[in-house]
Amino acid sequence: MDRKWLRNLDFVLLAAVVLLLLFGLVAVYSATRGLAETRGDPFFFVKRQSIAALLGFAVMAAALTVDYRHLVRLSRLFYLASLLLLLAVLLVGRTTGGAERWLAVGPLSLQPAELAKISLICVLAWALSERERVQRWHGIAVALAWLAPLLGLILLQPDLGTAMTLAGITVGMLFFAGARLKHLAVLTGLGLGAVVGAVVVSLKGWLPLLKPYQINRLIVFFDPYRYRHDEGWNVIQSMIAIGSGSLFGKGLFGGSQTQLNFLPARHTDFIFSVIGEEFGFVGGVFVLALFGVIFWRSGRILLQAKDVIGSLLVAGVMSMIFFHVLINVGMTLGVMPVTGLPLPLISYGGTSVLTTLTAVGLVLNVGLHRKKIRF
Repeated sequence: MDRKWLRNLDFVLLAAVVLLLLFGLVAVYSATRGLAETRGDPFFFVKRQSIAALLGFAVMAAALTVDYRHLVRLSRLFYLASLLLLLAVLLVGRTTGGAERWLAVGPLSLQPAELAKISLICVLAWALSERERVQRWHGIAVALAWLAPLLGLILLQPDLGTAMTLAGITVGMLFFAGARLKHLAVLTGLGLGAVVGAVVVSLKGWLPLLKPYQINRLIVFFDPYRYRHDEGWNVIQSMIAIGSGSLFGKGLFGGSQTQLNFLPARHTDFIFSVIGEEFGFVGGVFVLALFGVIFWRSGRILLQAKDVIGSLLVAGVMSMIFFHVLINVGMTLGVMPVTGLPLPLISYGGTSVLTTLTAVGLVLNVGLHRKKIRF
């Protein structure tokens, strides 16, 4: 392997990713060992998560062998593939929790909405590379034109959390591309107004834009204890778990809310609650600090990128991870509505892990090519 290649690979960023994955495997095992025993293997979920991680690292390594600019040139093909996969979900997808979000691929399940995030990042990096156009409403319209088809298909599943993430990625990339703040403020205001309007229209029964459970989640956000025996149960148990962890936590396998099955979706949506209960405030800060390292090293690569396309790719990945962490941790603390978004690299979910590692691979790729390197 070329020494120049090794010298430009960001090992600090890579180490933070590996530590988060390992910490996540420990948390997933603690959350699922009781569930996994019913399958005859207490490591069932850990093994599947590990396989997804290994596959993700393989994709990351493959992506590093190709200049990111070549990948961006293929972004429209990736985008088209994402649209076709999302259409397939609506036609033959597997329904889970009232939403059609999965495609069965043999013994495995694929969540195309996760892969759509990568395709959107790549195609926007190509579309927003001209700064002068981005500073006008025309540039905003171009970004929205690429966002709208993906957003519409994901809302039909329905998957409000992923839709919010795609919108966040778009706004984040527009900001780093040089869009005017007043334009972004108007765009954000229109987005929030659309959400409020969808809730009102659905509640009035004029048009069912949102499913009943989605509306309930938004209502519960304002007063979870009013619905403590129904939709508010998840949030209340999550806050109890995190609060009871105190400073140093109850110890691995010592969390009552986790081990006694009071905490729902504890290995997916509410994995941070498990960390807060069993590892305490210190454990939670440790996880957030590792994400901070990822943002720090990614920001460093963004500033050193050799072109606008490279910086936009990094900006898109940073926006994606930031919104996931913000919304997931926020909903476990009760300061964000429950949307079903996983905590990157921590929550159980093969497609989520694969997507995040692929995204990190794009960031590392930009870092590798910040100077001319011979391969």
